[in-house]
Amino acid sequence: MDISPSPCASPPLAAPGAQARSCGRLPFVIQRDGTWLYRGTPIRRKPMVCLFASVLRRDEEGTYWLQTPIECGSIEVEDAPFIAVELDWKGCGREQVLSFRTNVDLVICAGPDHPIRAEWDVPSEGCGTGPVPYLHVRDGEGAFALEARLARSVYYELAALAVPGTCRGEPCLGVWSRNVFFPLSRLPMEDGAT
Repeated sequence: MDISPSPCASPPLAAPGAQARSCGRLPFVIQRDGTWLYRGTPIRRKPMVCLFASVLRRDEEGTYWLQTPIECGSIEVEDAPFIAVELDWKGCGREQVLSFRTNVDLVICAGPDHPIRAEWDVPSEGCGTGPVPYLHVRDGEGAFALEARLARSVYYELAALAVPGTCRGEPCLGVWSRNVFFPLSRLPMEDGAT
């Protein structure tokens, strides 16, 4: 499988303009499944979604904004603004490279600058179907990054690549990418272990 960027794969993030006029709250919602809505209606033209995604930013309070050099406005995001819809991997062990393609055709390789985050140390009975992994897409203005939630099918592919490891002294299952280990879940206890 080859994940190749499309024409909208690496859009430049609009620089925050000192003269940008605030429009307040804009009638956009990014649903949990990655669908962009404008006034409750899905935006079906992918190039338009890619354009909006290119000017999406996140402030130090975690609020999402669409910002151009001329104007900006906040929008609602139900979970994460992007969805990782495809996974490709090359190599193995520490040298493995995991490449993800998002729903707006951004190709991101997991590693030190693009970590995979999962609440792996939560008992599975406390989180329903298991931890939901997120991939760092780009930095926000503070501690809040713009992330892609891994689609369930991508998560299953990733889980198939998981190997035993440790994080903060705890045994876990995780994946390697660009010489970084990313924990995904607790290591299952063997039968008879207490």
